[in-house]
Amino acid sequence: MRKATQRSSKDATRQGASETEFRESGVSWLGRIPTHWSLQRLRYALSTNPSHSEIDDLPVDTEVSFVPMDAIGEYGGLNLSQSKRIDEIGAGFTYFRDGDVVVAKITPCFENWKGAHVTGLLNSIGFGTTELHVLRPRKSLDARFLFYITLSDAFRRLGEAEMYGAGGQKRVPDTFIRDLEWPLPPFAEQHVIARSLDAETEAIDRVITKHEYLRELLSTHRREFVARAVTRGLSEDVRLQESFIEWLGPVPEHWRVTKMRHVSSASSGGTPSKEDPEFWGGNFPWVTPKDMKRRLIASAEDAVTARALTETALRLFEPNAVLIVVRGMILAHSFPVALTTERVTINQDMKALRFAAEVHPEFAAWYLEGVGKRILRTIVEEAGHGTRVVRMDEWKSVPIPIPPLQEQREIVDAINSETDRIDSLLKNVTQALSRLVEYRRTVISNAVTGKTDLRTRAP
Repeated sequence: MRKATQRSSKDATRQGASETEFRESGVSWLGRIPTHWSLQRLRYALSTNPSHSEIDDLPVDTEVSFVPMDAIGEYGGLNLSQSKRIDEIGAGFTYFRDGDVVVAKITPCFENWKGAHVTGLLNSIGFGTTELHVLRPRKSLDARFLFYITLSDAFRRLGEAEMYGAGGQKRVPDTFIRDLEWPLPPFAEQHVIARSLDAETEAIDRVITKHEYLRELLSTHRREFVARAVTRGLSEDVRLQESFIEWLGPVPEHWRVTKMRHVSSASSGGTPSKEDPEFWGGNFPWVTPKDMKRRLIASAEDAVTARALTETALRLFEPNAVLIVVRGMILAHSFPVALTTERVTINQDMKALRFAAEVHPEFAAWYLEGVGKRILRTIVEEAGHGTRVVRMDEWKSVPIPIPPLQEQREIVDAINSETDRIDSLLKNVTQALSRLVEYRRTVISNAVTGKTDLRTRAP
């Protein structure tokens, strides 16, 4: 059987050596396809979401793989470290087996290319999150070729257009997959194309991995440089004193360590009524956590009017206010900090900090960014529905080391210079990564729609 498959693959490769002829598909998004490819609805080449009744005869104590959503990779891959007995799983989970293709159906996982060709399951059986579609190829469809179809731009773009529901609960219906018209080559050619894509994407992924490693190195150096500068200063041979604070460690001997309550004050924000249009669309930025992606804040996605400032509890904060997020899921991972460069207002999930004259506001902002994750462990608690909240009574006791003001300025200048340099390198690496990911998508999309003939490149 294996030799027959190899002969078929070689025949398909030899066939690809001649120039491919094309015909119009009649499908607007697809355009021309090879003349020997057939255009058909996927329902005739696969089945969707098989019933787990096909394993009803297995002993209930059979160990099988268990796959939550976070175990499914973007662009493929499965983490199969979890397993359960069949009788421990219960109803409501998605069933699949080796050889199936799984596709995340809920936003944003679908848009993030989550899905996999399933292999290596414990006892060849798996159960996972309910937010999956399971595609089982028929004999006319190669499983790896099907997997690459699900990774194509067209499949994801068309599926996104078919989503139903609201907000974070939008899903791709299985009718989209079953009714989708797709061009399919003969089975042997599908196999050759899939093998070629395996080799091509593996080579691209190796380059992507190197870029991701470089990005992580740069990000780590940035974090460590900032953290060291705001807690040790710039000199390598400075004499240190114990701060007697475990997460802060020793600080320069000539620095003073005090608590936030002694050098800062925190003010709250709010949200004017959304039902009053006279409050919105003005000239004053209204900063919310979604705007805290920049270190310096001069604008926001939303803005309020002067009337909102006079008729509600909103306050206007002058430049050099340090903004922090004090409520939201984002606090589980980071401690967003920014410095205002223009007058702004803020919403109720944030605080604006004003510091005493002995503290350079930009030094304070860099300090909070540099040690933010350490601070989180002491001042954040989980409120209702998993929301994280900064305990402001604990915040007042957060220690802050204070160098002489001139040294603060020197530290700020050094941090700005080094982070600007690193951020420039990170931007270049990130752009290169984006181009690589886009190239990977293009290679896959062109291959599974017949735009590029990969048969002559088959390994």
